[in-house]
Amino acid sequence: MFENARTFETTYAGRPVVVETGKTCGLANGSCWVRYGETVVMANVTASKKPREGVDFFPLSVDFEEKMYAVGRIPGSFTKREGKASDKAILTSRCVDRPIRPLFPKDMRNDVTVVMTVLAVDPDNSPEITGMIAAAIAISISDIPWNGPVASINVGYVDGELVLNPTLEQRAKNELNLTVAGSADKIVMIEAGANEIPDDLMLKAIETGHTEIKKMVEFIKGIQKEIGKPKFEFESMEVDHDLFDEIEAMVGEDVKKALDTDDKNIRDARMQPIYDAVHEKYDEQYPDQGAMLEEVLYKLQKKIVRNWLYEGKRVDGRGIDEIRPLAAEVGVLPRVHGSGIFTRGQTQVMTICTLGPVSDAQKLDGLDEETSKRYMHQYNFPSYSVGETRPSRGPGRREIGHGALAERALVPVLPSVDEFPYAIRCVSEVLSSNGSTSQGSICGSTLALMDAGVPIKEPVAGISCGLITKEDGSWMTMVDIQGLEDFYGDMDFKVGGTKNGITAIQVDIKVDGLTMDIIASAFEKTRKARMYILDEIMLKAIPEVRPEVSKWAPKMLSTKVPVDKIREVIGSGGKVIQKISAECDVKIDISEDGSVFVSGLDKEKAQQAINIINTIANDPEIGAIYKGKVVRIMNFGAFVEIAPGKDGLVHISKLDNQRVEKVEDVVSIGDEIVVKVMEIDDQGRINLSRKDALADLAKRAANKE
Repeated sequence: MFENARTFETTYAGRPVVVETGKTCGLANGSCWVRYGETVVMANVTASKKPREGVDFFPLSVDFEEKMYAVGRIPGSFTKREGKASDKAILTSRCVDRPIRPLFPKDMRNDVTVVMTVLAVDPDNSPEITGMIAAAIAISISDIPWNGPVASINVGYVDGELVLNPTLEQRAKNELNLTVAGSADKIVMIEAGANEIPDDLMLKAIETGHTEIKKMVEFIKGIQKEIGKPKFEFESMEVDHDLFDEIEAMVGEDVKKALDTDDKNIRDARMQPIYDAVHEKYDEQYPDQGAMLEEVLYKLQKKIVRNWLYEGKRVDGRGIDEIRPLAAEVGVLPRVHGSGIFTRGQTQVMTICTLGPVSDAQKLDGLDEETSKRYMHQYNFPSYSVGETRPSRGPGRREIGHGALAERALVPVLPSVDEFPYAIRCVSEVLSSNGSTSQGSICGSTLALMDAGVPIKEPVAGISCGLITKEDGSWMTMVDIQGLEDFYGDMDFKVGGTKNGITAIQVDIKVDGLTMDIIASAFEKTRKARMYILDEIMLKAIPEVRPEVSKWAPKMLSTKVPVDKIREVIGSGGKVIQKISAECDVKIDISEDGSVFVSGLDKEKAQQAINIINTIANDPEIGAIYKGKVVRIMNFGAFVEIAPGKDGLVHISKLDNQRVEKVEDVVSIGDEIVVKVMEIDDQGRINLSRKDALADLAKRAANKE
């Protein structure tokens, strides 16, 4: 029945890879299952038979589907089925899209869909990397035209050594999370989060990954040669060269004049009458080719901008390695916990930082071991930021990707939860966009975190580098690309980092790949620019982290109690913890390991709650002073509760500095009084003294004076 079924085997980073084809999904253009260890991902690729009408781009969609059965879990949603893709799935889809897209024919308009479905997960073998390889195999053996194959790998840095596709145990102490995609000759995609890794080590990691990638590419080529289908012919949407020459002769000089400005609004205003003139002349002649006319004008602008750049001219008059005018400010909003605005030319990003209790950490329902994260970075790109009008419909894949990039850039410098027991949320609002808003959000978020009093280890800045290549193989890079240079250039090489090293990378390209020389040039230029932004702009706006969090932020304190005492702290039905929360006006969170986090606007009350919890979990300290409540009165003294479930006796002789005839002359039930622990006997009974507590407090007050 399955006469076309085939199996291919190899090893990758020292672990077995098994590829199965020809048995399932027979109606897809290309399909395969890839087993990496015990991780299994199925990839399917399909293409429409005809081009999509009226589009001036290649309509590719890539989806990475996480199935909870792959890790033996039932989805946590109300419907108990997978719904909207998780952020991680979207980021993986983008990591597959970016390396494969430039390798499709640029003049093809047939819809192509790539779907990777995770069927089983072995934590030691990444389903993301497995999915990337499966997608490359499925496209390669299909009949869809594609100039592949490519392959991907993850590179880590563990205990001073570079590690390929690190295992779960290795990832726990990993300093680098680098995903590299490449062809046999070039690098086609880089995505990285790193703990301030130096440029030279990052270059070595990329080279190490590419060496292994080449082996997988050869393996895929072997499969393609053996079972690959002939590629189908497609209707080319390449522009008419004669028409291009006609339009260039008609408006070429006008386009040059229109583009020659650093103001996006002026440029757009100048270009509009040119578009109108071209359509007025050619719409009747080409009634169904509106998209082709738009493509001609796009290519004309691209040709002009690329020629300028290669000659050393930029549309805004800057030098090739010159950064646009910069500005930074903090504390721009009242009452929020921290805020900052970072401006680079016409790109402007405002970030607001909010601090909350650790329980506000985001819960994750995905396939890997990460179940929550306490630092959240979100990026919003409204239509007004580019002078357009469209309704807001929530974040798209681009927004999620840019938010994740800024998040990765800042995570390595954040304090641990023990040092700073807060959940942290940064929201970057793009106010104006003319290129590199994701890097602006890194800078804006650093400003907001410092303004909020988050004790980050080092400030982080982000900058991008562009690329122009020629058919003869020559190339040049330029720093801080604006929108037009990104749109018409060949690369957007984004790097975030501190003075010590790189914390994040994201690379988008429109060519068939990058050489190591190009990557080294991008590292050098972005590092110099990063140092300038940090020293001359950001640290002049806020030289160091605020010494304290905002008065509007909750004050967070933490302690740790023995695990066997958690039940006592919580109390039956939560009565004890609810009582402490109400009396001290705080919120209390307790983890399974005994970590206790207390948050409240009043630091003294939060400390009071911590003291009560410590008293419940541990025996009261002899000599310590507590504020307790009188719960019972006897002839010989008063019983005072110093913590829920813990009370002690204040003998009548220890109630006051003078002789006391009746206990009721000094205290009543419900009174709150200060007491000092004098003794704890063999049976755990606590003897307290109000007299000694008052004397000690008076002595402290006198010493302060």
